[in-house]
Amino acid sequence: MPDFSVVDTHLHLWQVDRFDYPWLNDIPPLNRSFLLEDFHQHSKEVDISEMVFVQCDTIASQGLDEARWIASLADVDSRIKGIVAFAPIEEGAGVKSYLDELVKIPKIKGVRRLLHVLDDNEFCLQPSFIEGLHILSDYNLSFDICMRHDQLSNGVRMVQQCPDLQFMLDHIGIPDVENKVFDSWRDNIESLSDFANVCCKISGVVTTADHQSWTVDEISPYISHAIDCFGWDRVAYGGDWPVSTLATTYPRWVEVLDHIVSGASDYQKRNLYRENAIKFYQLEK
Repeated sequence: MPDFSVVDTHLHLWQVDRFDYPWLNDIPPLNRSFLLEDFHQHSKEVDISEMVFVQCDTIASQGLDEARWIASLADVDSRIKGIVAFAPIEEGAGVKSYLDELVKIPKIKGVRRLLHVLDDNEFCLQPSFIEGLHILSDYNLSFDICMRHDQLSNGVRMVQQCPDLQFMLDHIGIPDVENKVFDSWRDNIESLSDFANVCCKISGVVTTADHQSWTVDEISPYISHAIDCFGWDRVAYGGDWPVSTLATTYPRWVEVLDHIVSGASDYQKRNLYRENAIKFYQLEK
């Protein structure tokens, strides 16, 4: 375990009797509410000083209400310092009215429009989507990229068109660890890391491997490559709870990551677990 407090840049919370999450129907272990008290119980062995909530793919009409709900929870747990909310980026200029309402909500730091669930790998390249991304900068918002390894080449093309927007790549680009797909993912990670406005979230890796039989040796090359490419100034720790419970416990994930980066200096570890997250998500404001 780190000997200092960490910032978790990827916390999910959901309430199934309040919001609609169609994707949960296909994942029975997750198809129930996961609330703050559950997270406290699961993460109590880890010293967490700040947390960033990331939207949980409610139906689009509930995106603003989800963000408002989390903002109210920040009054209960002051460690919730940031919210990455849903926004319909593909509406292009039409997203402005949505963002006008969104930024009225406390703690909003960025937005996410899930891409990994889409069959259309070029969805992020349509002109209206790129237009919507450009507009985010006007609101001082970042964009979390959540796309699969086989979509990353288009992610490179997307980022290339938005040099003024700050991007955070979720889950190191969702590699297919279970099927040992490495080379194409490796090359695209290298390409994405060439853009100084892209950071990488070290999160969600164990759930891309076999949930029951993954090993540290199996996931280590992926994490090490991501860190090697982005460097210690552009990586940030994320817990991806409770999705991570499909494959591990919260403390175990921290222990595994700490083992993989055991050769890093204290300065590098603090960047990974704390400082980069605070800077990227502007948590001190």
